[in-house]
Amino acid sequence: MRIATFVHQGQRQVGAVSADGQTVQALALDPSDARRGVLALVEAAAAGAPAPAPIGAALKLSDVQLEAPIPLPRRNLWCVGRNYHEHARELQGSVFKNNNSNPAAWPIVFTKVPECVVADGADVLLPGEAISPQIDYEAELAVVIGTGGKNITRADAMKHVFGYTIVNDVTARDVQMRHQQWDMGKSFDTFCPMGPWIVTADELDGQHTRVRCWVNGEPRQDGRTEDLIFDIPTLIETISRGITLYPGDVIATGTPAGVGLGLTPPTFLKSGDVVRIEIDGIGALQNRFV
Repeated sequence: MRIATFVHQGQRQVGAVSADGQTVQALALDPSDARRGVLALVEAAAAGAPAPAPIGAALKLSDVQLEAPIPLPRRNLWCVGRNYHEHARELQGSVFKNNNSNPAAWPIVFTKVPECVVADGADVLLPGEAISPQIDYEAELAVVIGTGGKNITRADAMKHVFGYTIVNDVTARDVQMRHQQWDMGKSFDTFCPMGPWIVTADELDGQHTRVRCWVNGEPRQDGRTEDLIFDIPTLIETISRGITLYPGDVIATGTPAGVGLGLTPPTFLKSGDVVRIEIDGIGALQNRFV
């Protein structure tokens, strides 16, 4: 199932998107729950509540405003750096060349603040040259945790997955390097486009899909999740070591080769640029940078 958060006639709702991606049908959620988007549905499912029934007529997607499926995550998003083999190699000659850490030893884990999440179609705000002229894109498959847990084993990890969505892990590269720990350079307002919806795990195998990205129609990234250095079960096992994962937690799994920093010369985003990300089995996430 594809589950979207959307606004219709001024009211936020959660609904099931048709297989052809043309319509959405609202689900029977209390308005206070619907304000939290798909997060309310994930938490209810984890508690054993029955799935809400569809209500009303199906609406054309063109007649509603899509929002991020989880408009405000309950806490920081978990993110993984340099997790595709080719991406790790492309950054060996960049500003990361003096970083002696072995990306294949342990996952590089950082977070983004929940307030930086925006929807498919929303503008991403460039902070201005004085703050950072080095704004980059990162197309990523994101895992949405369904059943929480702590010290989850790799063997059991996939049982804890509710579904998948797309995120653009937008990054201020100079800020990222200046502070050494990455959270600030990853967490500017609007720096986490998410969407267009969540696809449940019974309909998509996130371990076998394709991630692509275009900037102004020019192909930049094209990778498969089979190329992950640390696969999804390993990421869930690692992040849950000593830390409880909760229903609705989001794990961005890393980006393929082709980011602006890895180009020769490095090429960063400017006002008016449009970044489009597609993941097979989910759909497309597109945002303009202004």
